[in-house]
Amino acid sequence: MQSAIAGFSLGFSLILAIGAQNAFVLRLGLRRAHVLPIVLTCALSDAILIAVGVAGFGALATALPWLEPVMRWGGAAFLLIYGARAFHAAWRGGEALRAGEAAGSLRSAILTCLALTWLNPHVYLDTVVLLGTISAQYSAWPFGIGAACASFTFFFMLGFGARLLAPFFARPAAWRALDLLVGAVMWGIAAKLLLGS
Repeated sequence: MQSAIAGFSLGFSLILAIGAQNAFVLRLGLRRAHVLPIVLTCALSDAILIAVGVAGFGALATALPWLEPVMRWGGAAFLLIYGARAFHAAWRGGEALRAGEAAGSLRSAILTCLALTWLNPHVYLDTVVLLGTISAQYSAWPFGIGAACASFTFFFMLGFGARLLAPFFARPAAWRALDLLVGAVMWGIAAKLLLGS
């Protein structure tokens, strides 16, 4: 039980920081668009990555030295494009949360969510490398289960709790601020990836 609590605590603290994936979930949660499939996609992806880390992914990264740079450059390119789209939406402005507003397709939402998750090297560093390494100090699988439970808890809270912010996002200025924040976060993460830090 102590290992599971440690895994939950560390997993929750790592995922709490606003990032590309979290900003996307927040945006869809505010729109009440495809929330359940998206939070499940995020949480299940994290659970898979945590399981890989607990099972010992480090050996694969050592055996394939090209894997890290390919993921870093591919992830940075995707984040730059996604950030540019957010900045364009902020510049265009005029967006507000309206009841009954049409959402994009579920397929498009899931593909974007998968790209934000699986093309982001920071996700691997947090889930596979960091959690995988720390799990060796505990009973590994209970620790991993605790960390995976933290991911499910966080994404369900973020996706379904976002509706509490809906009155605030009924104003176009709030959406513009959110788009600016999302663009800045995406480009900030991309810059860190490109600079190798």
